[in-house]
Amino acid sequence: MLKFIAILVPLASMATSAFAVDPTMKKQLQKLDPSERMEQSCDAEAMKRISTEKTGFKPDKVIAYTFSDPDMAPDSMNAPGAVFRSRGDWYHLSYKCTTGPQHIHVRDLSYEIGDKVPRGSWQKYYLYD
Repeated sequence: MLKFIAILVPLASMATSAFAVDPTMKKQLQKLDPSERMEQSCDAEAMKRISTEKTGFKPDKVIAYTFSDPDMAPDSMNAPGAVFRSRGDWYHLSYKCTTGPQHIHVRDLSYEIGDKVPRGSWQKYYLYD
C-alpha cells in the first residue's frame, strides 16, 4: 500500500501543473478576470520558455493579440497573431497554451517564432521601444 501511495503522490503533482508559477505572480494573476488571467499566464510562460530554450532571444514582453485575436476555449488559447519583444526588437509569435481550470498554471505550451516586425510598422500595431 505504501508503494502505491508513494507512486501516486508524484504523479498527482505532475498532473496538476507542468510549469511552476511563483507566489507573487500567482497573487497578481488571481486579481484578474479568468480570460485575462489565462492570457497573462500564457504570455508569461511563453516569455520564460523562449528565454530558456536556447533560442538566443531575451524576451521582456509578449502580446497575444497584436496581429489577430486569440482563439479562446475554456482552458486553452491559440494565439497565432502574437508578438514578443527581445533586445528592443519585436518578433512574430504563434503559440498554443493550455492551463488548469483557474488559468494560473500552464499545463502545456507550444510556440513558433516568426520574422522580425519591421520598425516601420510598429506604430500601426501599437508596438513600442
